[in-house]
Amino acid sequence: QVQLVESGGGLVQAGGSLRLSCAFSGRTFSYYAMGWFRQAPGKEREWVAVSSFSGVNTYYADSVKGRFTIARDNAMNAVYLQMNSLKPEDAAVYYCWARDIVTYLESWGQGTQVTVSS
Repeated sequence: QVQLVESGGGLVQAGGSLRLSCAFSGRTFSYYAMGWFRQAPGKEREWVAVSSFSGVNTYYADSVKGRFTIARDNAMNAVYLQMNSLKPEDAAVYYCWARDIVTYLESWGQGTQVTVSS
């Protein structure tokens, strides 16, 4: 069973930066695509960034492209989200996501809160 534990959320001023981390355990990390989603109050969960199992391919939502960077460390079984130039509309609970590249089974972390003050 995959376990995902996020960390790194917090309060930051608009224009600031945060780095989220997600620790993966329970299965073979390199068999999973990894990503980040977020959910703001009253809104549906939306995808933010995804990394292929190798880390070679990354994808970003238009709203964060050029500001956020996803990276994975297959040796550390971790995925990161570097968030720069944060905006108030980036405030949300951020969730780590994993998908088995063979079975397509998905797993979710508990989420970490990101608050951006204007």
